[in-house]
Amino acid sequence: MINRLLIRLKVVQISYAYYQNGEMDLLDSEKELFKSLSNTYYLYNLMFLLMLDIKRVAEEGVEATRVRHSQLGLEGEVSTQFVDNKFLAQLETNFHLKEFAKQLRKKEEASIELRNFQWKDRDDLIHQLYASIIKSDIYNDYIKAGDFSYEADRNLWHKIYRSLLTNNEAIDEELESLSLYWNDDKAIVDSFVLKSIRQFEEANGEMQQLMPEYRNEEDKQYAANLFRNSIKNAETYRKLIEENNTNWEMSRMALMDIVILQTALTEIVTCTDIPVSVSINEYVEIAKTYSTPRSGGYVNALLDTISKQLKEENKLIGKRF
Repeated sequence: MINRLLIRLKVVQISYAYYQNGEMDLLDSEKELFKSLSNTYYLYNLMFLLMLDIKRVAEEGVEATRVRHSQLGLEGEVSTQFVDNKFLAQLETNFHLKEFAKQLRKKEEASIELRNFQWKDRDDLIHQLYASIIKSDIYNDYIKAGDFSYEADRNLWHKIYRSLLTNNEAIDEELESLSLYWNDDKAIVDSFVLKSIRQFEEANGEMQQLMPEYRNEEDKQYAANLFRNSIKNAETYRKLIEENNTNWEMSRMALMDIVILQTALTEIVTCTDIPVSVSINEYVEIAKTYSTPRSGGYVNALLDTISKQLKEENKLIGKRF
């Protein structure tokens, strides 16, 4: 699940914190990098567990309605279509989520707040989310259709997640209280959760695979190398930036711009498997989102100029452009 897009962002964030904190110990900063990446993977799992807690509240609501009907002598069955959702039933038995929930409290890299976190301790939020679901057109269309197939049940939760659980202010506030980085991570995590929901198949039962933390060992090594080389070779890359910067002195540049450029140059120089154009585009997007309004164009121009210079100096041998 942790891809290179996320790794780039985390390296920039942790590098920025490294300089803001007076160039703290490099090993400690690297540990913080991997802790932050792991916490993002925890968030991926927690968003699946959130769906199960919404189901729990729905089940409590069905039972309360049954009791009320019995007390009032009302006839007719209480609908259980939503709580009998086949996708949620499969998710509830998922071996991956069960193992995650069991192991979370033991993980040393997780903060104390995260190790102790359970959605059921935020019942007001869960009830609020459930109320928004049953008031939605998505829910009403699902009930009216009367389609009890697995596909209909899975599609319902894909729609609920996409429309009601992404860009949700109440969820975002809760997550921010657990990790300052999670507001930045949530959009990336949401895309992977939605992709995972689409990949669920009824035949897989409890053995349905969720995404692994890292796609492969190479991506984990990429993260370590990108961070280490960026910090260790900072003087070299900053000299390149200063030599090619015709607008203002380094002392007047925003620290975030410097860190983004420094990290991008590290990738351009050291990661021979990534085309230069891909690296430039990725860091320009980071600059647009996390630095000043003008930073995107500025970073793009500087990286383009410096990469051409490095190519002419035969320092990018084997690199694709």
